Amino acid sequence: MNKQQLAAKIWESANQMRSKIEANEYKDYILGFIFYKYLSDKELQFAKKEDFSAEDIKALSEDDAETVEYIKRNIGYFIAHENLFSTWIAKGKDFDVSNVRDALSAFSRLIHPVHKKLFDGVFDTLQTGLSKLGESAAVQTKAISQLIHLIKDIPMDGKQDYDVLGFIYEYLISMFAANAGKKAGEFYTPHEVSLLMSELIAHHVKDKKEIQIYDPTSGSGSLLINIGQSVAKHIDDENNIKYYAQELKQNTYNLTRMNLVMRGILPSNIITRNGDTLEDDWPFFDESDPTNSYNPLYLDAVVSNPPYSQKWDSEHKETDPRYARFGLAPKTKADYAFLLHDLYHLKPDGMMTIVLPHGVLFRGGEEGTIRKKLIEANHIDAIIGLPANIFFGTGIPTIIMVLKQKRELTDVLIVDASKGFIKVGKNNKLRASDIKRITDTVIERQTHPKYSKLVSRDQIRENDYNLNIPRYVDSSEPAERWDIYATMFGGIPEKEINALDEFWQAFPNLRAALFSATSSEYSALNVADIKTAITPHAEVKAFAQRFTTAFADFDGFLKQGLITNIQTVNIQKQLTAISDDIFSRLKPIPLIDKYEAYQLLDDHWTSIAVDLEIIQTEGFNATKQVDPNIVTKKKDGKDQEVQEGWLGHIMPFELVQQTYLSGELQQIQSKENRLAEISAEVEEILDSLTEEEKSSAIVNEAMDAFVASEVSKEAKQLKAEVKKGVVFAEETIETKTLKVDALLAEEKELKKQLKAETAALHLKTKTTIEALTDAQVWALLELKWINPLIASINQLPTTLIQTLATKVQVLADKYATTYADVAKEITSTEDELASMIDELTGNAFDMQGLAEFKAFLKAE
Repeated sequence: MNKQQLAAKIWESANQMRSKIEANEYKDYILGFIFYKYLSDKELQFAKKEDFSAEDIKALSEDDAETVEYIKRNIGYFIAHENLFSTWIAKGKDFDVSNVRDALSAFSRLIHPVHKKLFDGVFDTLQTGLSKLGESAAVQTKAISQLIHLIKDIPMDGKQDYDVLGFIYEYLISMFAANAGKKAGEFYTPHEVSLLMSELIAHHVKDKKEIQIYDPTSGSGSLLINIGQSVAKHIDDENNIKYYAQELKQNTYNLTRMNLVMRGILPSNIITRNGDTLEDDWPFFDESDPTNSYNPLYLDAVVSNPPYSQKWDSEHKETDPRYARFGLAPKTKADYAFLLHDLYHLKPDGMMTIVLPHGVLFRGGEEGTIRKKLIEANHIDAIIGLPANIFFGTGIPTIIMVLKQKRELTDVLIVDASKGFIKVGKNNKLRASDIKRITDTVIERQTHPKYSKLVSRDQIRENDYNLNIPRYVDSSEPAERWDIYATMFGGIPEKEINALDEFWQAFPNLRAALFSATSSEYSALNVADIKTAITPHAEVKAFAQRFTTAFADFDGFLKQGLITNIQTVNIQKQLTAISDDIFSRLKPIPLIDKYEAYQLLDDHWTSIAVDLEIIQTEGFNATKQVDPNIVTKKKDGKDQEVQEGWLGHIMPFELVQQTYLSGELQQIQSKENRLAEISAEVEEILDSLTEEEKSSAIVNEAMDAFVASEVSKEAKQLKAEVKKGVVFAEETIETKTLKVDALLAEEKELKKQLKAETAALHLKTKTTIEALTDAQVWALLELKWINPLIASINQLPTTLIQTLATKVQVLADKYATTYADVAKEITSTEDELASMIDELTGNAFDMQGLAEFKAFLKAE
């Protein structure tokens, strides 16, 4: 089971377990237990590394002060053997909720002083909330036992890029957020938004050897972690990244700490604080050592997704250095207070990204004053308008604002990315191509029609410092145009043909092949079949050939990057390398959207990356491994896990069958096809029966299927008569009954054979995978990873030509029927209807009404 499957399984079970407990609360229990398991497993790993024997581990106790101190000094805490997560599991039916209470209480006593701030109170939410899992100790015990058994299989080793624990933790947080309604915003920034902000920050700091990043409204900590991962792609040692996090709510603050610790970040690189960001700035010193710990905290990057437009206390903050330069945000909307806090903590070369409601771009009053000062001080670098409904719990439009402490440029890049998304459930979601398009546009400060624009400070001044995106970028679709002349007399307006100018620039002679001018303003379509005319055109064929040539050796490039270096390839960097290569190949080719190609790459990449992670962490033989296919089934009213056959750990059974067992597979498919034919023939015979015939015993009460047993019984009697010499005419109920009986008998035998052959093929596929040679593995990986991606990308020119053909067809159809044609049809229909009225009869009033209606139809 890969990490995606394991995460989905845990979520599904956890969501059922929580019963009536709110998702927002239940997440604290399951995530808390996952964290405790992580700490327990980490202690066990440390002990084994230090050559503790199994007996030494069993003897771990608070009574052994020397060992307690040694372990605390090395990992920051101590857990006695009786309180280890694995011990809870081993207790079986003897496990009790009191074991958890005792363990959590002991943990808080046994934290090393150096790590006190990192771990102190981290289980408070879990500890105080245990009683909500049931009214009695027995009910609580059962609920906790279910939980810990649910998560016991999560591996905690966190090896290279195979961060199963981190993935599952992030997955569960996102799923709880999706089910937590408005409360979701308190702890979660959607992964795609987080990734977008991370990529922008990572590019800005990519040349630094040491990096400090800060999130003053850290929530679950996912935003910080994503930035760390993006930055790690550019930095030699990820231990040179320091994380600062501040969060107001205690339970959410605990999530931040757990999440950061479980990602394998050095404890010394995690500095967190449970506090009110707006009320009390990051402490300049540690209360226990004010002199030596003084730190004004200026950082390379600040990121935040603060609560939108919340109230705050601005009393007596005029002299606060965070706000003194720009002014105080209104008491009813703290958006700019958060922004100014973030900006204050940037180093001179630092950069920040912040998510805010789009009202901050144009609201007046104190906010207008702050915005003006920020623009004049040249801090605002870019504004990115996001799609609506992209955040859980709110549908309000939002933006990302990018600010820098010092800028040489005075313009502001405005991006309207509100149209680029995919709908997932009730929410909209940025696709990989949307994120890539935005980051490229911002990093390269590009202007694109209807998407982005570099706006000068003078222009912003002319607009009275209003930054509302539609003032600068109009991303709306043009209104449908109808030409009056063409509507009346036919023809296609040249202006509307000119709207396809990007195609005519790429295919200069194609336009003349499709259209001929009837006047200076209008043209007619030259061809009967548009698609047939476009596809073989010399320029179109040359375009397709240019694309083919550009990607001629793409498969070799992919094999070299993915398969030849399979054990050492850096998965994240390889994705970048492949996307850069695709962009490079597409650069001289017009019309093809490189971001559409990037999306195709990303669509395939998830599967490729998972396989690479497994191979790199479990070894090459994982490609020849087969796992039990475990499914959940109801038995005696309870869910039970049972095995139903096997699954390839990496190699899909279907792919192996198509490649190496095609003969057996074709035999099965042939039988399946015959079964489908039989079903159709039986259905056809049933449809041919009269209503009277359908009322016989051989057809069910609903008259929509034959009754097999009755058909067999009737056929038996009919066969006896045939033996006596009786001949039944064609198309009689008797002949049809005999035919259905023969078909049902054939169907029964085929199903029996099919079941046996399918089972045999399944087992043969298992043994085939386990016996694969290395060369066969390479070949299968190429079929699984490379061929589908190449096929998708090679489809791009065909799709483009189809798009052009459709657009031309729409133009041709638009004016194909003139108003005169419509008027004639109306007149003809009216005449026909009037003549039909003459054939109607009725009483005197009916006839008088019909006469008036006829007069109306004939009126000129």
